[in-house]
Amino acid sequence: MTETLDYDATGLLCPLPVLRANRKLRELAIGGLLTVRATDPAAEADFPAFCRQTGHELVSATREGEVLVFVIRKR
Repeated sequence: MTETLDYDATGLLCPLPVLRANRKLRELAIGGLLTVRATDPAAEADFPAFCRQTGHELVSATREGEVLVFVIRKR
């Protein structure tokens, strides 16, 4: 079974959503999934860039109304 965590970064502004998500990823074993919800418009570009730079996999990036939802697999 894959370990999963959720992090609510709604209301936080750049760079906090990515920085705090990075802390949460440290709690996961390799292969674990982190779901992040964010409202900062910059997060739309920040999370893909973060994953490219760190080697984590961006499994999905979707929108639920005003909330951006990112699912990241720890590598």
